[in-house]
Amino acid sequence: MIDNNHSGKKKFSLIRPSTMAFFNEAGKTKNFSIFDRLHGYIYARYIYNYISIATGQHKLNRLIAPIVSCINSILSWMQKLFPDKPTDKQKLTIADTYHGKVLPLASVKRLISVQKDIRLENLESIIPYLLAKDIILNHPDHLVIMDCPCRSGRKNPCLPLDVCMVVGEPFASFVLEHHPQKSRSISQNEALQILEDEDDRGHVHHAFFKDAMLGRFYAICNCCSCCCGAIQAHEHGTPMLAASGFIAIVDHDICVDCGVCNTYCQFHALSMVDGFNTVNAELCMGCGICISKCDLQALELSLNPSKGIPLDIDKLMQEATTADWH
Repeated sequence: MIDNNHSGKKKFSLIRPSTMAFFNEAGKTKNFSIFDRLHGYIYARYIYNYISIATGQHKLNRLIAPIVSCINSILSWMQKLFPDKPTDKQKLTIADTYHGKVLPLASVKRLISVQKDIRLENLESIIPYLLAKDIILNHPDHLVIMDCPCRSGRKNPCLPLDVCMVVGEPFASFVLEHHPQKSRSISQNEALQILEDEDDRGHVHHAFFKDAMLGRFYAICNCCSCCCGAIQAHEHGTPMLAASGFIAIVDHDICVDCGVCNTYCQFHALSMVDGFNTVNAELCMGCGICISKCDLQALELSLNPSKGIPLDIDKLMQEATTADWH
C-alpha cells in the first residue's frame, strides 16, 4: 500500500489502515492476548474460507481438515503460552467464543438506529457466555453490508447474498477494505430496509458476538436454517444462539390452525399437534418471525424468564446513563 505524506514523497506501508486500526483497538481491549489478535485478524481477513471450512462446505475440506486440526493444536499451544484471560484455565467451547443473540425485528432495528457511541460491558445476564458479551459501539452509523459467508459457501444458497451487516469501527472499515468485491457501505435507513426485507422472507435476526472480534458485538446476520452455520450448530446441540427472552404464544380463540406460520419457523418450534397449531416452548427462540406471517394476528411474543433477558438497547443505555450519574 502506498500513502502520500506531507512532503510529497511516497510512503510505503505493508499494513492497511483498517488493519492498524483493528490492532490499535485490540491494544485497548482488556485481556486481549497476542493469540486473540492473530485469531481476530485471520477470522476477519479470511472470513469466507474460515466459515466455509467451519461448516464443512469448502471444496477442499477433506484436504484441509487435517491441516486445520494441526493448526488448532498449534493455536491451543499458543493459548497456553499467553494465559492472560481468567477463563483460560477452563475448557472453552465454540459456544463460549462465538455466538448470536436472537432479536425480534423491533429490537434489531433499534440496535441499528443508535446515534452515538456507547460502551456497555459484561452483559452476563443478557449474553450468557464466558466470552464476548460487550456492546461497544464506536461510530455506530458506520455500517457495511457484506455477502453472507454462510450463504456464499453453499451450492444453492438463499438469496440475496448481501444480508450480513457489520456495525461500527474498527470492523466496518476492515471488512470494506479487505473485501471490496463483497461489501459496501450503507446508511442506517438502508440497513433498516434490509432488515425489513429479510424479515418478510422469514429470516431470523441475530446480533453476533465473538471473542476474536475484541470480545464484543460486531455484526447482525439475517439467517435461514438451510444456510446458517450457527442455526445448524444450534440444532445439533452446540448452543451458539441465545434466545431473545421471548416466546411465541398462540391465541387459540383466533387461530384457525391453517399452519401457514409453521412453514416460516427456522427453529421448527411450530407444528400441528392433534390438529391444533402448537408452540414447542423448548425449541422456540422468540425471533417473532411467525407473528408477521399470521394475517389473523393469532400469535404474539410474550416475555419468558426461562428464555433469558431481551437485548433492549434503549433500556441498557438508560441504565448506563443512570449509573454514570451515581
